[in-house]
Amino acid sequence: MKFILKQSLLLLVLFTFITPVQAGEYSARYRVTFVGEWTVASHPIDFPGGAHFSPLVGSIHNEEGFIWQANEIATNGMKEMAETGGTSILRSDINNMIMNTATTESLIRGPGSIGAEDVDAIEFDISESHPLFSIVTMIAPSPDWFVGVAGIDLLEGGVWINELTVSLLPYDAGTDSGITFTSSNSATSPRAPIQQINQSPLPSNIPLGSLRFELLSTEGLPGFIFINGFE
Repeated sequence: MKFILKQSLLLLVLFTFITPVQAGEYSARYRVTFVGEWTVASHPIDFPGGAHFSPLVGSIHNEEGFIWQANEIATNGMKEMAETGGTSILRSDINNMIMNTATTESLIRGPGSIGAEDVDAIEFDISESHPLFSIVTMIAPSPDWFVGVAGIDLLEGGVWINELTVSLLPYDAGTDSGITFTSSNSATSPRAPIQQINQSPLPSNIPLGSLRFELLSTEGLPGFIFINGFE
């Protein structure tokens, strides 16, 4: 029984980035859990062998620090992530924003690839001045498809959200024109805006996973509100 318990605990990997917060600023610590829900039953059309998600990568930022948004053109970092699962360019972009601008507070990074039905968790700190959370991961294999969130605000009405669940719908990065999971490379030139996918093999409104946020602690700001089922 002890061995089984230890094995189960290993399924939940905590990869933590601690961000210094200025004195007098409201701050909070969260755990976000990625839950893969990509199955043959949920997405039976052309379901690929070796289905998985690439390592999670994202940031804690303010209204000027978005790494991606729907209807915008993907950066080179987003292109690399969506097409190959690589995160080096996007991580470099985020680190540059941390070092050279006031828009971004910290880098969020998962430890490795995630199985189509696996779970991964990250703990992070967030502050009043930078209350937004963004993260992405490639749908793999695919031409340039991914799931993620852009600018989830965890500070609602001056109070940190206690719990929040967000469904993860598929997006097309607009950098490759392939139409199946295993299409050969076909660069889109010029790049098209990032758009939610609403056609086969990823029909609309069927999520491939979810993000679950849990408030762990707060400093400088007591209390919380409860929000669940937000999309």
